[in-house]
Amino acid sequence: MLGEILHILAAAIISWILFVTVDIFFKLPETGGVSGASAIARDIEAGGGALAGGTMMGNIVCSPDASAGTLLAACGVYVAGIPGGLAAALMVFIGNRICHDPGYAGTTGAVLATFVVYAFTLVGFAATDFIAGMVIAILTIQGLSHTHASRLLARLWRVRQ
Repeated sequence: MLGEILHILAAAIISWILFVTVDIFFKLPETGGVSGASAIARDIEAGGGALAGGTMMGNIVCSPDASAGTLLAACGVYVAGIPGGLAAALMVFIGNRICHDPGYAGTTGAVLATFVVYAFTLVGFAATDFIAGMVIAILTIQGLSHTHASRLLARLWRVRQ
């Protein structure tokens, strides 16, 4: 039981680093790439958060980004191994096109997560550890404090710049 909890916590940290790194690499904090992202960012800024972090959070909500890609890839690997993860990446790509998202953060995140999750299954982790871990990782960005999460993302964005 304790081992499974530690696996989930490790998976949450790995997933968080993966999706935040991919989203920052693809410049999600820079501008609202999809409809609604800028409105969410302005609302978060009005509540005391950082505009750049709010923009990334808005992009996460409005179109499949690397967080969605990572979660769906973990589900795909759970169901069908690497082919399942790659099928999830294809669904994320299609979702991005439906949302008129000009970027590829979600698809890239899903492809990377497919291989990361699969690699960890070879050393004793379960894909379900990453499903639970990714939910925790998303919760830290979207569910606990928009103000503090946006400020953290803005600090990470400044490092990228």
